[in-house]
Amino acid sequence: MLLSIYFIFVLQMILWFSDEPFSAAQTDRSDVFEQYQKARTTFVQTIAELASRSQNIELLQNAGVMSLLRPLLLDVVPTIQQTAALALGRLANYNEDLAEAVVKGDILPQLVYSLAEQNRFYKKAAAFVLRAVAKHSPELAQSVVDCGALDALVICLEEFDPSVKESAAWALGYIARHNAELAQSVVDAGAVPLLVLGIQEPELCLKRIAASALSDICKHSPELAQTVVDAGAIAHLAQMILNPDQKLKRQVFSALSQISKHSVDLAEMVVEAEIFPAVLTCLKDSDEYVRKNVATLIREIAKHTPELSQLIVNAGGVAAVVDYVGESEGNVRLPGVLMLGYVAAHSENLAMAVIVSKGVTQLAITLAEEPQDHIQAAAAWALGQIGRHTPEHAKAVAVANVLPRLLQCYLRADASEDLQTKAKKALKNILQKCVHLPALEPLLHDAPANILKHVVGQFSKVLPHDAAARRLFVTSGGLKKVQEIKAEPGSALHEYINTINNCFPEEIVRYYSPGYSDALLERVEQYQPVA
Repeated sequence: MLLSIYFIFVLQMILWFSDEPFSAAQTDRSDVFEQYQKARTTFVQTIAELASRSQNIELLQNAGVMSLLRPLLLDVVPTIQQTAALALGRLANYNEDLAEAVVKGDILPQLVYSLAEQNRFYKKAAAFVLRAVAKHSPELAQSVVDCGALDALVICLEEFDPSVKESAAWALGYIARHNAELAQSVVDAGAVPLLVLGIQEPELCLKRIAASALSDICKHSPELAQTVVDAGAIAHLAQMILNPDQKLKRQVFSALSQISKHSVDLAEMVVEAEIFPAVLTCLKDSDEYVRKNVATLIREIAKHTPELSQLIVNAGGVAAVVDYVGESEGNVRLPGVLMLGYVAAHSENLAMAVIVSKGVTQLAITLAEEPQDHIQAAAAWALGQIGRHTPEHAKAVAVANVLPRLLQCYLRADASEDLQTKAKKALKNILQKCVHLPALEPLLHDAPANILKHVVGQFSKVLPHDAAARRLFVTSGGLKKVQEIKAEPGSALHEYINTINNCFPEEIVRYYSPGYSDALLERVEQYQPVA
């Protein structure tokens, strides 16, 4: 309806002037341009308002609103230009189809041209459109780059007005986040030093967006992360880890973790900024995204070397992460689970530090409680890393009743392939070191052949040297179960069973062998009493 009114008004004005000369009607129609300006203003303001509500988007799209807004970007009235850009940004932000319509409508070059010419209000609106287009896909982000937007956006980072800097940084971050090539384009345009200056500005919003953009650049490759580090970003980010603003801390920890993940050298640079132990207090933050990003940062540092993991242990990091795992759930819990696995994987001593901090208990709870397969898989992997070192480590895992749960994950028909693979590997890692027989015995009754051979193998190592264990093995039904196992002659499993059988008198082995009771009954039937 609004579009129709706009067209009718323009048509009437054209007809009006075509009927008689302007001079003859000057006194009566002196306000015609004022009315036309008001109509344009009303039109773009109403479209911008309608575009802010999702239920109106399809109607506006079907009415061809893009082609009507495009000429208004060059309107002589600045407020009309700004509002037209705002409306386009809201439309492009809604979905990929509308963003593509902005590109196909040849609107981006106008926006880029105007970024250098117009006032700060228009620059904010134009940067919003560029951001809204770039966010949807690498192809659309490349379209923004191809129209020359990067240089204009970088110039906006040098503006005096903080809100213009914020809008430009936001658009640059949305371009850089897609892939390494786009991020490199942002770097080549000279954005990184200005973004580092942005995190030093007093305005919180600008700090947040600049830190977020740096994070989006860092995440793709060690080279891109090194570029950010060389610009001096780490020291300024580290100074903000205890800032009271939670949204800022989210971005700060995200950026530091994206830097740390790539290499030992980069992780050491982050640690050398003296973020420990202060960073550990943020694992108790009320904002779950802050907590998750902190746990991710600690995980990315711990995974590289035993020395970095030991530094975290010495700072009290393992105990803090164990508490974090116990207090979290779902994907928020995941980085903490992985961090414990990385620490335990490095050495026996570090794995024991996880055990002493009650990490096994929390990982066992995670394995039992979490419904999502990828989190269960992470917990299974971490438990396997703890239990694979020595019999003492394996016992600590086994007594937490982890082995039956791992077997259940492995055998579950609807389990993901990743969960089955990690559960199987964890079982093998733990079983090959475990000599705590009470924890192994339940697996004799439930484990499939490929797991069973590891279980029987452990019994064959312990029973020859432990009389009490042999007695318990008979009374608990273990020996009977072993006699029921069908093993291929010459196989490892067959050798393990022979070793176990040699630990007991022959008549005991025969007694528990399948069919022996039937043989006894047959002898009873055939026995002839002495008259």
